[in-house]
This record gives sequence, structure tokens and C-alpha cells, in this order.
Amino acid sequence: MKLFTPVRLRAAALRNRVIKSATFEGMSPGGAPSPALTEHHRRLAAGGVGLTTVAYCAVEPGGRSFAEQMVMSPALVDALRPLTAAVAAEGGAAALQLTHCGFFTKLGRDDGRPRAPSRVFNAYGALSGIPLSQAMSEAEIAATVAAFAEAAALAKDAGFAAVELHMGHGYLLSQFLTPAINRRRDRWGGSLEGRLRMPLAVVAAARAAVGGDFPLIAKINLRDGFRGGLEIAEAIAVARALEGAGVDLLVLSGGYTSKTPFFLLRGGRPLRDMVAVETSRAQRMALRLFGPLYVKRYPFTEMFLRDLALEVRAAVKMPLALLGGLVSRANLEQAAADGFDFVALARALIADPDLVVRMERGEIERTRCDACNRCVALMDDGGVRCVLDDPPAA
Repeated sequence: MKLFTPVRLRAAALRNRVIKSATFEGMSPGGAPSPALTEHHRRLAAGGVGLTTVAYCAVEPGGRSFAEQMVMSPALVDALRPLTAAVAAEGGAAALQLTHCGFFTKLGRDDGRPRAPSRVFNAYGALSGIPLSQAMSEAEIAATVAAFAEAAALAKDAGFAAVELHMGHGYLLSQFLTPAINRRRDRWGGSLEGRLRMPLAVVAAARAAVGGDFPLIAKINLRDGFRGGLEIAEAIAVARALEGAGVDLLVLSGGYTSKTPFFLLRGGRPLRDMVAVETSRAQRMALRLFGPLYVKRYPFTEMFLRDLALEVRAAVKMPLALLGGLVSRANLEQAAADGFDFVALARALIADPDLVVRMERGEIERTRCDACNRCVALMDDGGVRCVLDDPPAA
């Protein structure tokens, strides 16, 4: 199968075209990468994944959505090198996802409200006393662009083979792209050209920081999934702009963590588990009372983003990674036949870290994952894992 063959992204030589998509691991206590985080990604590399993505590394302290997340800094470089070395020793490569939460946070700031393109309601932080964001100034936009660039250079120094610039899921760069969130009337808002200016500035600054041989990946939304959000026509325009800016690969995703959190996590809605691991009494009560209204259920179907992704495939020539409901060898074969250069798997590889090598050997045709989504809650209970691996309750 083509997806099991080697490929290059600039200087990065990947043994195959299967990506472990970024899913927050819950393995960075106090913001420091733990041995468990290293082992998690080493195991994925040992299982045959070509590129494994370390999730959610904020580019500055105010870019965290909660405290147990890494912030890229010179001090973090040495702490991350054992991870990239362990992955390389297994024949794989690691990418680091760089991001900023924008308004979607429950962490306060010493200098006031969380920053975002515009002043918007922050339901996630309301019970933590930060219900509103503050529109970013020109100076803050420039500083954030510089922070992305510095973080990319530090990731390269830490041994990562690529960085993924997170432009989806309703985090800061996604917020700039979304017309319902970005209500600015200056050059950073308005038309799609204005809303694209911040993401494109980040790409240009990151490229200048890492040089011409280092791959830049971007994760983008095909749809935000709510009225006033980004839709496929503008997503195609975003993809074309990023292609023109020299991004090497797009991971095609969707959904908004603050509004449509399970748009991408189609299948089960594990509210009981989410309530059980919530440490804040107020947040726990709110989730119990309002979770069924706020957390919409999306039925699982295989390859559920394929039709939207095919519209992007027809519009650009650059490499694309198909994401969403890829659970079998037949799904991977279909993705390759459709012209997708890579596939990105998340829950399937949480359930079966050795899925790739076992598929290559013909030992398995599909993952055991049943899309129950209980792994989502386990991110806050010792780290992400498949519940099928947990011992049965006494």
C-alpha cells in the first residue's frame, strides 16, 4: 500500500505516510514532559507510525488553556530531547504541535483577560472568573507571531522532525479565521484576506526561524460546525493560501473545542467519565447539569470527513493528510485511492499503538477502537489510554 512507503517532507525522511494525530496526552504534570509522555510516543514509533505528533505545546504562558500543558522555552528543549531521541531510535520521527488557546482558557493572566481576536464570551473560563476575552493589540499580535517563530526554532533544536502549527479546533489561529469570532475592523479582520493575515504571518515567521529544510505542517478546519463558523468554501481558500505560503502538509480536521467539542470525536459522549475526573466542584456541577445540552452528540461513521476533504484535494496540489474515522486497512486504501498523501489517526492508535506494523504484516484489518470516547476523560486521569487496557473494576 502506498501509505506504507517512505516519503520526504523537506529534510525529514519518514518511513511511511501514517501520522499519529495530536491528541492531548495529559502527561505533562506542571508543564514538564514526563517519562510517560516519552514512552507513549516511543511506543507509537515502535508500532510503526511514521510521524507521531506531541500535542499542545503553547508558544507562551498565556497560550495555555489549563495549567498542565507545556510552554515552549529554552528550558524545555533539554527536557524534550529524550522523547525525540526515543522516537528516532525506533525508526520514527516526532512533530511538535505549537498553539495558543486565545480566549479558550480557564487560566487567568496577570495582565488581565485572555487575549483573542475580539472581545467574546468564554464559557470555558466563566466559572474561573474570566468570562470575557480582550481583543489583541497590534503589539500583542506581533509578539505572538514572534513567539510562534521562536517556539518553532526551539522545537527544531529539541530534535523534532517537524512542527505542526495548530490553526484548527477553535484555538487562537482558528479564532482569527472564524468570522463569528474575529469581528475586528482593522487589517487583521473583516474579509478572509484580513482574517488570514495572522496565520500567514505565523507561517512566514516560523519559516524564517527554522530555515528552508525544516517541514512546517498546519492543521486546519474543514468546518467549524456552528452557525457563523468557517465553512468549506473558505477552508478551501485557506488551504490555497497556506499552499502559496510554503506550508508542506495540511492535516484536515474540523470542530470548535469551545462550541462543538465532539464534532471531531464522533461516537460516544462520555459525560459521566468527564464529570468523574473534573477537579473543580463548580465545573463538575456545571458539566453534570448542562453537559447534555452543551456537548452535542455526533454519530460515528467511517471516514466522516472524507467528502469535505475531497473538495480540498481537488483545489490544491500540496500534500494533504486525511483525518477522521479511519479505522481499517480498507479506509487507508480508500484514502490513498482518493489521492491523499498521508493519513492521520488518533483514537485508533490509542487503542492499538502497533496498528501500523500489524496491518503491514497482514495480522489485523481494523482497530479494536469502538469510538466510545472514554479516552477523552482519561486525559485528566493519569494520561490518555484506551479503557480496554484498564483493569476491570473490583
